[in-house]
Amino acid sequence: MEFDHIAINVKNIKESAEWYVKTFSAEINYIDETWAMLEIGNVKLALTISSDHKPHVAFKVPNVSLYGDSRYHRDNSEYVYLSDLDENVIELINY
Repeated sequence: MEFDHIAINVKNIKESAEWYVKTFSAEINYIDETWAMLEIGNVKLALTISSDHKPHVAFKVPNVSLYGDSRYHRDNSEYVYLSDLDENVIELINY
C-alpha cells in the first residue's frame, strides 16, 4: 500500500486548477467539469465538486477487490471507497 492522492472539494474546477498552477506550479494531469488531477512535486491533488465526490485520502493497493465491491472511474482505475470509524473517506485504488 502506498499513498496516491488527496481529494478536496472546490466550487469551480477550472478556476481552482488555474490557481494551483499559478500559485504552486502544479501540473494538470486531467481536467473536466467535475474533477481534476493535479501534481505538485511528487504529490497528487484531486479537485472535485461535492455533488460527485467527498473529500478523501487515497491509497494505491494491488488488489482493490479485497476491500469490497470495486467500481471503475472514467480513467479505468479500479476503486473502493471506505469510511473509517470517524466517517473519513478512504479510497483504495489501482490503475
